[in-house]
Amino acid sequence: MFRRMREDIQVVFERDPAARSVLEVICCYPGLHAVWLHRFSHWLWIHDANFFARLVSHGARFLTGIEIHPGATIGKGVFIDHGMGVVIGETAEIGNNVTLYHGVTLGGVSLERVKRHPTIGENVVIGSGAKVLGPFTVGKGSRIGSNSVVIKEVPPNSTVVGVPGRMVMAAEIRADKTDLEHGKMPDPEAKAIACLFDQIRELERKYNELAQDHEALKRRLNG
Repeated sequence: MFRRMREDIQVVFERDPAARSVLEVICCYPGLHAVWLHRFSHWLWIHDANFFARLVSHGARFLTGIEIHPGATIGKGVFIDHGMGVVIGETAEIGNNVTLYHGVTLGGVSLERVKRHPTIGENVVIGSGAKVLGPFTVGKGSRIGSNSVVIKEVPPNSTVVGVPGRMVMAAEIRADKTDLEHGKMPDPEAKAIACLFDQIRELERKYNELAQDHEALKRRLNG
């Protein structure tokens, strides 16, 4: 248990340059507290102590601002940065080395007692305010842009932005480590506008050529 806790503390140092000391990390990182309390509540849940599991989960929500259902499965090296407003549903599954920022929701879209929350692959980064809704998989190494709403499967090593989420980049190289550059997302709207401007400039060039040819033809006919 203590070895796992030391690993959790090391993850904070690896992914947050603001971390200065072990004491600071232990006392001042609610995302870390939420993960630790979830492990206890999840242990109670799988041992059929559902009420006490929910009670621990509710207490963790009060203390950290992070709501993780005790039925959710969370892997090693998961880092919840800032954390306020994060919601993780009962049947959600989170792989190793995933990073979640504040306001992330891993939610369901069904009232049936079935798998209804997403499965997040290893080394995924989900930006602040993003919503991932439904029982599908976000492939390993993918990045979800801030405030995106993802409602369908995401292939591995992809970048998704927008509402609803659209895949704007698919890497061919497998991601073996977490990429925290979630702020450097492609802008599909800006790219589309730039293409339109390029087409307009090309049309203007062709129009000018035709106008010059027309004037030259008129001069020959009048001469």
